[in-house]
Amino acid sequence: MKKLFKVLPFLLLAICTYSQQVSQIYFPGGASLSYISILVDNDVLIRITEDGKILEWGMEVKSLRSDYYAPKLQPYLGRVDYYEPESDSAYRGKIKNIGTCTLTYYGHTETDIKVGKIRALGNLILDYYSNFDYATRKGKLRFIGNLILDYYSPAENEAYRDKLKSIGNTPITYYSTFDDKYIKGKIKSIGSVAYTWYSSFDLKSGLKSGLYRQNIGGITYILQ
Repeated sequence: MKKLFKVLPFLLLAICTYSQQVSQIYFPGGASLSYISILVDNDVLIRITEDGKILEWGMEVKSLRSDYYAPKLQPYLGRVDYYEPESDSAYRGKIKNIGTCTLTYYGHTETDIKVGKIRALGNLILDYYSNFDYATRKGKLRFIGNLILDYYSPAENEAYRDKLKSIGNTPITYYSTFDDKYIKGKIKSIGSVAYTWYSSFDLKSGLKSGLYRQNIGGITYILQ
């Protein structure tokens, strides 16, 4: 029994830590990053931009007849709390709890680039690029938990400069300005998964090979 009580706190910590994780990354049209979905408790997704703003939260709805998911999340009907009027003005009135997941924000004691941005979703800590980085990276997410987000530099090819280059150990490549005009700037590969698109020589448009929605390295990448 004593051993059980010693192990229990670690089990609870592991469960809590696992319950918040990067679940999805969305590239509409297979081009620039639009949002990152964080999976929290009870299958609730919180969608945030790359500069740490909440877009929406709720449950993802899948069609009964196909592998199609509704673009908008189904509203979460559980408990949602907000920070009180006496809180730091940087996060006053912002979401405090979604279910059992607590959200914290950077306050006015932090650098200007971080003030008001999400600091943590439960145990998942977020950090951002600072004023000492490229101007195009300032304020963008740098870390989500132990995952680092890297971006192409402003000196790279115009078709993918400043776009997301990797997340964690998963590299992301894009078609360049030297490729067909219909596919330049679109994703060429994510990790070991390659994507090809219909070009200006085809009668179709869109993805030619590869899946619009695919799990790579434990994260679902959505290109549609």
